[in-house]
Amino acid sequence: MKRRKRTLFIWTFLFILLIGIGAAAGYAVYLTDQVRQTASESMKELDRGEVSNKRVEEVNPAKDHTSVLFIGIDDSDKRSGQEDAPSRSDALVLATFNQDEKSIKMLNIPRDSLTYIPEVGYEDKIAHAHAFGGIDATVATVERMLDVPVDYYVRLNFNSFVEVVDSIGGITYDVPFDITEQDSSDQNGAIELKEGTQTINGEEALALARTRKYDSDLARGERQMKLIQQIFKETMSAKGLSNFDEVLNSVNNNMKTNLAFSEMITFKDYFLQKDGFTFDKMQLKGEGGFTGHGWYYQVNEEALASTTNELKEHLGLSNPLVKDEDAEEENVDSFSEGDDEDQSM
Repeated sequence: MKRRKRTLFIWTFLFILLIGIGAAAGYAVYLTDQVRQTASESMKELDRGEVSNKRVEEVNPAKDHTSVLFIGIDDSDKRSGQEDAPSRSDALVLATFNQDEKSIKMLNIPRDSLTYIPEVGYEDKIAHAHAFGGIDATVATVERMLDVPVDYYVRLNFNSFVEVVDSIGGITYDVPFDITEQDSSDQNGAIELKEGTQTINGEEALALARTRKYDSDLARGERQMKLIQQIFKETMSAKGLSNFDEVLNSVNNNMKTNLAFSEMITFKDYFLQKDGFTFDKMQLKGEGGFTGHGWYYQVNEEALASTTNELKEHLGLSNPLVKDEDAEEENVDSFSEGDDEDQSM
């Protein structure tokens, strides 16, 4: 069965939600305390410590340009096949934050991208890094691939999206067309929506966000942004706040991050701007195809170099925070054995 692409839409909205409610003035103190407690319980440091190997010193998101890697995991019993099986990452999005411009760039990294994984010492799909060595291996792989520091990470489970929308009683949304889609359990045709304004639940919102059969990728991205804004708006409303304990329980059960609460709320200026939450989308150009070891997305080297330069410029990496280290000698000619996973783009 093909694995569906997960977009940054699914995996970043909870982070935005935490920042918005924790930082916005005028809300009851107990809500901020609740968010602080949830953030604290969700914390998990990287084995490397607080400083990226590509930094000389720790960054401060309140004053420095920083990066956050969003790691989307679907480790349901159905997908893993067994309860304790290692999970692969279904979505990887690197977000860079420029403090001077208050601008955000978000790079979607295709999960089947062929790249060197330091944890095992050979090339494989980047999604496999999490199965090989968890969050630490994923961060190290992304840093090596893009040659930029990953200062923070946010790891989210697929269950979060549906649970949060359901916990606020669904959202009101103007569905742009009739759709028939799978649900989160891969049941074909389980979700049916008619065109028009209506209240949609978590499964329906997810189906509307991910469907790509009815319009262009550009229109799909715009649709996702509208959904994010509506979820954010309704969660911050009286209806959403009355069910906030359920929202926080979903976040607490499905998120891990090395961001402290005090660091989270320093991002508020990026997300609560007058014109709303906006960002520049970036994609790694390349093409998929079969090799002697399976199906991979092979990233165009020139496009990768251009992307790296754009991210470095946005992070201001000509400053002394960045280490100037020689590339390590590595064997990149071997692959994992027995990779029989289906094409998953």
